[in-house]
Amino acid sequence: MRHFYTTLLYLALPLVLLRLLWRSLKAPDYRSRWRERFGLFAPFGAAHSLWIHAVSVGEVQATVPLVKLLQKRYPGQAIVITTTTPTGSRRVRELFGDDVFHVYAPYDLPLIIERFIQRARPRIVVLMETEVWPNLLATCRQHGIPSLLANARLSQRSTKGYARLGGFTRQTFGDISWVAAQGEADAERFVQLGVDPAHIRVTGSIKFDARLPRSLNEQADVIRRTWGHERPVWVAASTHEGEDEQVLQAHKQIRQQLPDALLVLVPRHPERFDGVASLCQKSGFRVVRRSDQSNCTPETALFLGDSVGELPMFLAGADVAFMGGSLVKHGGHNMLEPAALGVPIVFGPHNFNFAAISELLLEADAAVMVNCADELATVVEAWLSDASERSRMGENGRRVVEQNRGALNKLAELIDDLLTTSGQK
Repeated sequence: MRHFYTTLLYLALPLVLLRLLWRSLKAPDYRSRWRERFGLFAPFGAAHSLWIHAVSVGEVQATVPLVKLLQKRYPGQAIVITTTTPTGSRRVRELFGDDVFHVYAPYDLPLIIERFIQRARPRIVVLMETEVWPNLLATCRQHGIPSLLANARLSQRSTKGYARLGGFTRQTFGDISWVAAQGEADAERFVQLGVDPAHIRVTGSIKFDARLPRSLNEQADVIRRTWGHERPVWVAASTHEGEDEQVLQAHKQIRQQLPDALLVLVPRHPERFDGVASLCQKSGFRVVRRSDQSNCTPETALFLGDSVGELPMFLAGADVAFMGGSLVKHGGHNMLEPAALGVPIVFGPHNFNFAAISELLLEADAAVMVNCADELATVVEAWLSDASERSRMGENGRRVVEQNRGALNKLAELIDDLLTTSGQK
């Protein structure tokens, strides 16, 4: 079955390249460094490396505490971080600079994976969260390179999708050396799909272990001055197509009760910035874009966060956070940043990518789930009008984050064990 998958992938390669070209029309970075996706890059001179694959910005952000810990445990050891998207690539550069070696992830074809391995010479591959690639896993197994699915999560919906592929799924998941699952439910689903139960460890989410920069509060104070210290501010973070309209509808309702309320709207993908800006203006809002580097006036109703990597600062400067990807069927985004900042959180019903975390926050009364724009407006307006309630729920969120730290050390111990048992340490 894997041979059939590989054949299809080879046949689809021209379409994959056309899609890359099509995406580059809106995001030119997709055109650059395309050779890296074929494993074509100059060897970086190290005898071996630790390979971490993180798809995009969210996964890259989650790797920060892990990379820093690995650098401390293995001083002088080269670390390779691969991403799939240009935004993820930029975030790697911003966070790590030249401290890591970064290239785009190779396409999942045997010859390309082999070429990548020859150049990167990884001692281990750590795949973040949901990155399960059949040829990559099989090739690493053939070379005796242990693979670890870290911070691993698997929704019920994804499990059903994988299960339809029967033996191919069991073969692919059976090639994973170890799984570090976020929760018991995730672990059970990996077992259902073919991972050896003896090779699964429930570690929790390393996103709880992420430490916010000490300078973040100072940065937030600066941005808050540009918004207006006295006015109520809410952030709609990482929104997707079909969700922006609902957020704008909610903001109109909020401003009927709180005319000076400011919405900080941060679309998930940079290629959507201009389109969302146009949508906001057509909706009748006075808009200031982050890229304009201008202060908001009292008449400004909406601040568009058209930048990459500044979402934590926007969250730290806001009174309330709505986490996007949840009013549409995308699966939600990480709520732990606003929780760690003590900002009350509201999200929609579609959080299957963060089911365990959203349940924790709901149980701790640190977040509220809504089903539509009207409910979103009601919750945000109530919180913006009640500082004591915001503070109470924000502290509940901060407590959840503190109580669930510790996954990072468990994950690092598992990496140590894998390197030792495979003879790579």
